Amino acid sequence: MRARPWTALLALLPLLVSLYGGNAAPSPVGLWQGTDPGTKQPTGWFLISEHDGIYAGVIAKMFLKPGEDANAVCDRCKDDRHNHPWLGLEIIRGMKLARDNKYGGGTILDPRDGKIYDAVMTVSPDGQTLVVRGYVAGIELLGRDQLWTRLPDSAYSTLDPAVVPNPAANPNPAVNPNLPANPAHR
Repeated sequence: MRARPWTALLALLPLLVSLYGGNAAPSPVGLWQGTDPGTKQPTGWFLISEHDGIYAGVIAKMFLKPGEDANAVCDRCKDDRHNHPWLGLEIIRGMKLARDNKYGGGTILDPRDGKIYDAVMTVSPDGQTLVVRGYVAGIELLGRDQLWTRLPDSAYSTLDPAVVPNPAANPNPAVNPNLPANPAHR
């Protein structure tokens, strides 16, 4: 008995789906929470957006310790972010997809001291954890990791409108068209 050609095609369908589009890499676009490794308390929420293949991230919410200034500005920044309020401050710039779930070629700003570090981001296979690594002298080994956890879409409703001006107008809250992903667009 001879097999019909469509039977062979159906048998190969799962393989074809996995090769062409079934294995989309998880994206860093979205809302993430950083935590203090010692206390396990949240330190901040970070909103990552993408524009034309370039990824950027802003401070979307701050969790302050007693005595910390809610209106802190980046007074030690030496670029266009000088004296910008921390809330809404673009701390990640210029990230591009390097391979699979790793993004690089960008920088991360520490607003406490105004220093800018080379950076890479790696999204976990399940898309729920983001490892953000800032490093110096172009050597990833000379750096430090931060682990961020993806927040649910419902968390967007708690953000300050200055960070996400009108979440209802954005059907995909993980992508905020009002946040420039490329510093050249500022």
